[in-house]
Parts: sequence; C-alpha cells; structure tokens
Amino acid sequence: MDVVRTPEELFAQLRREPDVEAPDLVAVDATDRLLLDEAAAYLPGGPGTLVVVDDAYGALTLGAVAAGATGVRVSQDLLVGEQALAANAARTGLAGTHRSLPLDAGLFAGAGLVLAKAPRGLDALRELTELVAAAADPDVVLLVGGRVKHMTLGMNDVLRTGFNGVSATLARQKSRVLVARGPRPDVRPTFPRCRRDADLGLDVCAHGAAFAGSRVDDGTRLLASALPGAAPDARTALDLGCGTGVLAAVLARSRPGLAVTATDQSAAAVASARATLARAGLDRVAVQRDDAASRVADGSVDLVVCNPPFHLGAAVVTAAADRLFAAAARVLRPGGELWAVYNNRLPHRAALRRLVGPTRVATADRRFTVTVSTR
Repeated sequence: MDVVRTPEELFAQLRREPDVEAPDLVAVDATDRLLLDEAAAYLPGGPGTLVVVDDAYGALTLGAVAAGATGVRVSQDLLVGEQALAANAARTGLAGTHRSLPLDAGLFAGAGLVLAKAPRGLDALRELTELVAAAADPDVVLLVGGRVKHMTLGMNDVLRTGFNGVSATLARQKSRVLVARGPRPDVRPTFPRCRRDADLGLDVCAHGAAFAGSRVDDGTRLLASALPGAAPDARTALDLGCGTGVLAAVLARSRPGLAVTATDQSAAAVASARATLARAGLDRVAVQRDDAASRVADGSVDLVVCNPPFHLGAAVVTAAADRLFAAAARVLRPGGELWAVYNNRLPHRAALRRLVGPTRVATADRRFTVTVSTR
C-alpha cells in the first residue's frame, strides 16, 4: 500500500471502526486539525520525542507521522480508540510508526512535545499535568486541545500546578489549544488517589479519567446493596464495565468461592480497579481491558453485574448500554442472571427483555432502578 502523502489524503482515509456507538460522527475533527497546526512549529522533532494522549481515532498520531515525526508514543484511554488507530495506520500505510503505551511516567520520559485532547474532567487533566511535568524533558511543550464549549478557566489553573507558563491560542472553528511550558521542578504524580467509603468498608482508588473518581456513584451503591440476593448458587461472575472495581470487590469479598472477572474498555478504569482490589486484598479477581466482554467465552458466566454508561459526551444515549446487555446475554449460561442498574428515565427494561430474557425489578429509589434479567 502506498503511504499517504498529504494531510487531506490522510484524513480522507480515516475511519472510526470499531467504534459503532456514534457512526455519524467523523474520525477527524476541528480540534485535531488545530492541534496539528499548532504542533507544526515543533515537528518533526527528534525520534521518539513526540507523545500523543487520547487521540480519538488516529488523526493526531498519523497526522504527526505524515509531518515527519518518528517513534511516536501514544496512550489512549478507550480500547476502541486504540483499535481504530491501529486499523487506520494499516489502512494508510503507516503501520509500525507508533507504539501504544500505558499512561504513566514512562510514557513521557524525555518527551519534547505532547499533544493531548482535552479531557472532560479536571482530575484527568491533573494526572496528565503531573506526569508530563515530572517525566518529560525540561523544554517540553504540552498542547491540550478541545472544543471551546467544554473548556474552562479551571483547566488553565490545573496546568499551572505543573507548568510555569500557560497560555491559550485564538479559537478556530469552535476549538482552542492551551499551551503549557516550563515544567515546575517539584511536581510528583499523585494518582491513583484512594478514598475510604465507610458504608462499603472499602478503599476506592481512581486514576484521573475514571468515572466518578474515588467516590461511589449512587447507581453503583444501590446495585451493591442488592447483590446479596444475586444468583446465590453462582460460581462465576463478571463485572461488565467495572469502573473502579467496586462491584467486583463487593462480590469477591462477600463470596470467597466465587470466581470474579472485571472488565472495562477504559485503561484508567482497569488501572483503578486493580488498585482498588489490591488495596482490599482481592488480587484473585481477574481484571482485563476488554470491549463488551469480547474475551469472555460464550455461556461461561453465572452472574453478570453492570452499571452501564448512558452518556456520549453531553448526550444521553442507550447504544452503549445495549451493547453491554447483548454482551451479557452472550456470556451468560442459560438460567444465568444479569443484575443491572440504570437511571429511571431510561427505557432499558424493554431492551433487557429483548436482549437477555425475562426481567424484573429487584429494587429502586427515586433516581435508579436495579433489574434482574434471566438468560
């Protein structure tokens, strides 16, 4: 395959697959283009000096490679983004030009330029700031791009905790880039951060990008309270979309003979769950980064617990939950149970009946419902 030569030729070939939850969205957006334009003054740079964080589908990584960058290091929280980047690299003849790595100090060692899509949560930006400031080259430039409507002055304040100089570019096509220079010498990474939940008797640990951080969200808490009645004869259990691992910990701690697996496609969630479980002395729980239980055998699980996501950006959607419900139906043995929790206003009960089987309400409060679906 011929290597793509121009940015527009490159962008025309990029695809979102295997992300199927919002197929109408593009694989390259205005923020990608603005970040690459701002990065042009620093590219190609030396081999292995560019780091890209949370590239959605590969536009930043492959665009930088097309501009001459080599040995690019990449970290993406979502597994579907990592898979899309690999597929797009192969499609454009740029396979082997990047390495996918965990978000840790080693990712940024000696980095001279870091390109990052702005996370929604300030804790995710704080973790990124700490790692870059502590591990990158003293002359590193950090470029953080995002949609103007999602960027706040709080982001500037977070960046200033790690860098002496923080500025913002002019907005273009409703996107903007924050520029951070001069890492402070005394910055040290502080994630994962752990918090004691007195009601659960559990230390919950979280990396910056983990949903709900180190607190237990109300839906998870309601589902956890109902689990003593879940599939009492179960031998195997799966925490599907495990987040920080709270439900997996509750199950494993209360049932020593239960073989528990926890999966999530978020790298931050997986790292957080491992830290939570290790803190609780529950290292026997298998934690895997996986999308919709693709690595779990059909009909191999007695009990699935799930608190599915219901947002794509700011929009309320059901596609992500439906994928997890279908995955639960696939991995459950006949007669196995899916215990799910969701916001009362969402129409999940009909989907659960259709995708899994007979469904009843186990418990509910003014905001959330816990249902039991039998395969």
